[in-house]
Amino acid sequence: METASVTHTVTDDDTARALGSGDLEVLATPRALAWCEQATCAALKLDPAQTSVGTRVDLEHLAASPVGTEVTATATVVHTDGRLVRFQVAAHDTGGTLLATGEIRRVIVDRERFLARITPVGD
Repeated sequence: METASVTHTVTDDDTARALGSGDLEVLATPRALAWCEQATCAALKLDPAQTSVGTRVDLEHLAASPVGTEVTATATVVHTDGRLVRFQVAAHDTGGTLLATGEIRRVIVDRERFLARITPVGD
């Protein structure tokens, strides 16, 4: 199974207050999710003509992380079905505390075909 991890340190820009998902100076759930999604993308080995798009997210944010906390998000491929890829994701701090856990689904697409179907706003 393919696995990848990304590590970030929580900054003021990553907090619930900064992202508008609350008013506390702790890691925002949207940022925790973004880091988990970054790990899913890193776990995929795609050719340059391909990319992936997120289609479903189920994430439990279990513990608060103040500014300065180092967080590692890990994604492991747990199932593939054609172009669909399911990942188990987890985020931990350096002390081993489980901060978030869940599943993310992505679909592999042809980059040019996908973009050709998008109509720019204002057209």
